[in-house]
Amino acid sequence: MDSRELVERYSAHNYHPLPVVLTQGEGAWVTDSDGKRYLDLLSAYSALNFGHRHPRLVEATKRQLDKLTLTSRAFHNDQFGEFARALAELCGMEMVLPMNSGAEAVETAIKTARKWGYRIKGVPSDSARIIVADGNFHGRTTTIISFSTDPEARDDFGPYTPGFDVVPYGDIDALRQLVTANDDNTVAFMVEPIQGEAGVLLPPDGYLSAARALCSEHNVLFIADEIQSGMGRTGKTFACDWENVTPDMYIMGKALGGGIYPVSAVAANAEVLGVFRPGEHGSTFGGNPLAAAIGREVIAMLKTGEYQQRSLTLGEHMLERLRNEVPATVKEVRGRGLWAGVELHPGGEPARSRCEKLMLDGVLAKDTHETTIRLAPPLVIEQSDLDLALDKLLKVLA
Repeated sequence: MDSRELVERYSAHNYHPLPVVLTQGEGAWVTDSDGKRYLDLLSAYSALNFGHRHPRLVEATKRQLDKLTLTSRAFHNDQFGEFARALAELCGMEMVLPMNSGAEAVETAIKTARKWGYRIKGVPSDSARIIVADGNFHGRTTTIISFSTDPEARDDFGPYTPGFDVVPYGDIDALRQLVTANDDNTVAFMVEPIQGEAGVLLPPDGYLSAARALCSEHNVLFIADEIQSGMGRTGKTFACDWENVTPDMYIMGKALGGGIYPVSAVAANAEVLGVFRPGEHGSTFGGNPLAAAIGREVIAMLKTGEYQQRSLTLGEHMLERLRNEVPATVKEVRGRGLWAGVELHPGGEPARSRCEKLMLDGVLAKDTHETTIRLAPPLVIEQSDLDLALDKLLKVLA
């Protein structure tokens, strides 16, 4: 059996991948088992912001593999402290708490917000509320899908975890009404500055800054899930930077591990993350020396500003081309930086089949919600390669 047949036979069918078997990758290019090359316009949902096998990240990984990979947090290692300092400084925060996957970081944010609510804000025991936005995608754990509004992510996984209130994404009036009504028990508003899984949806201008002010007024934590939108994806280090907003807590993952290793974390000031005492939360692998070494190199690369600038410049070029050249089959193009959602008119050829045609022409992208093609090229992509991919995409869209 070939690789696809083995997956079909021995793996649960919880994914529907495009019918391509990849064996190699470098930068923005990948190669399949037949030797055919493709431009990768998905970047593993932004985990590969720095492309496949970036030399700096590979070298940092190899150096640490030769020394020490895991201690657990039962002991100190020589990498974690430097990683924690570098990440806290990147975020402008005082503390970080490391985990592995993005969903674990979101769970950490939820637990932190609740504990902060009980110990600092004085919320009555077991009555804390967290506000989220509809259309959200924060992960796949039982707690997280409990406040999802996507039936595919939520259905048949109940009973669901209580303690969450949902408001329309981008509706500051609805958020204000709910925060005001539940002022005493609301501990946090958790939001994606740009909703990725929903189709790269941007909120109205001023929404994030208005939400920040509202949370400050009512002593509610503003939590920004920057797992996809952070690490330079939108042309700035964090998507919140577009409105000069500093949340009370960042949630990070994906590109923080350089596309090599799962690394995630939350960052906040000591008043928030200082609520934890030994034994109250943790992870065997969180903050391990291999993860910390890779994360330190990612942060060092971001500190140069090069990748944010590439995303900004190339993203403007990509969005300008798409908006000016897309055919009538396209309803809307949304995006910021090197991140776009191309939404098709409903009732026509679905996004999935267009992605399959695009794959045959040597470009890999991914559909979401039947009518949207997501584009997230690696930030290292050359403009000539980006234009090549866009030429092929525009042909398929037509």
